[in-house]
Amino acid sequence: MKKTVRDIDVKGKKVLVRCDFNVPMQDGEITDDIRITSALPTIEYLMENQAAVILMSHMGRPKGEAKPEFSLKPVADRLSQLLGREVIFTPSDQVVDDHVKASAEALEPGQVMLLENVRYRSEETKNEEPFTGQLASLGEIFVNDAFGTAHRAHCSTAGLAGYMPSVSGFLIEKEVKFLGDALEDPKRPFVAIMGGAKVGDKIPVIENLLKKVDTLIIGGGMSYTFFKAIGYQIGTSILDEESIKLAKTLMEKAMDSGVEMMLPVDTVCAREFAPDSEKAVFNSDTMPKDMMGMDIGPKTIRLYQEAIAKAGTIVWNGPAGVFEMPAFAEGTKAIAEALAESDAVTIIGGGDSAAAVEQFGLADKMTHISTGGGASLEFLEGKELPGIACLEDK
Repeated sequence: MKKTVRDIDVKGKKVLVRCDFNVPMQDGEITDDIRITSALPTIEYLMENQAAVILMSHMGRPKGEAKPEFSLKPVADRLSQLLGREVIFTPSDQVVDDHVKASAEALEPGQVMLLENVRYRSEETKNEEPFTGQLASLGEIFVNDAFGTAHRAHCSTAGLAGYMPSVSGFLIEKEVKFLGDALEDPKRPFVAIMGGAKVGDKIPVIENLLKKVDTLIIGGGMSYTFFKAIGYQIGTSILDEESIKLAKTLMEKAMDSGVEMMLPVDTVCAREFAPDSEKAVFNSDTMPKDMMGMDIGPKTIRLYQEAIAKAGTIVWNGPAGVFEMPAFAEGTKAIAEALAESDAVTIIGGGDSAAAVEQFGLADKMTHISTGGGASLEFLEGKELPGIACLEDK
């Protein structure tokens, strides 16, 4: 167990907090602020306990250069609205300069300031000096609450722990609790649903889950690689050619482990990758040569719903089809609805799955939605995340 902000005296201290404010933007406006609202419990706790709060985050990939389109100014404005008080924004191409240091020095208990995008500095992603030391000069305690970047050893996610007492915020505490409990002490049956396009990206996760789960449900683009491994014709469907042998090995491992691996029994196929394409449903072993798989079919939906209904714990990572196109969203929507109706502990592993439950208006029906796609995948793989490993143990 890692220490949290509850386990350290923050009163009157300058507290550096790494958040994940990498929010989607369009025409200078934030289109989804869930990553900002997810950070509020930690920020508000620190304010109430008389800490001077210095927030840090990245946005996008400015690649070590100051680029105005990646500025965190819109985040400061939105945070000011949400907190009901001004969040002092310190624009600086260097992120930390004399003016920023002076602002941090003058910051009073209960006040909040936000630094400019830490990835304006090339050292950030390399976890190099002098940037880590410059950040460290601003504060006395480090709080990591950016689960979405906890799998990266950067200056602002792991490097700072070498300078000062370091603990987690409430968001990381929550993520570790739900994902950790699912892996180590799940309510059974434990069902994992894996979707998305590339099997290669998910191989280590699937291998780790095969040691833990009772049922593994496969959907989305990766299912066609499994079909190919069985010897099915997959037409013009997406194929992760390099992973065909691995898919075969995983099916054998599942059988040896006594894990039920469920693959789609029918597939919604389309002539082309387009929202208005001609489509039809085929059994998975009779897909036409000139069509591509786009979604799971109705028989598969029913089978997956039955498995979900019996589950005690469900982890879902990756959509069942091309849910961005309404014509091919039925499978993903049906899985989301089955999870919403389930009495199980339901954990959504960030990324497209999180986007899907939001899109279908079912986010509030899930037990936990992870804020980090890549980080949650690495956690489910059983990897140690550098941004969490660096924090003090209880």
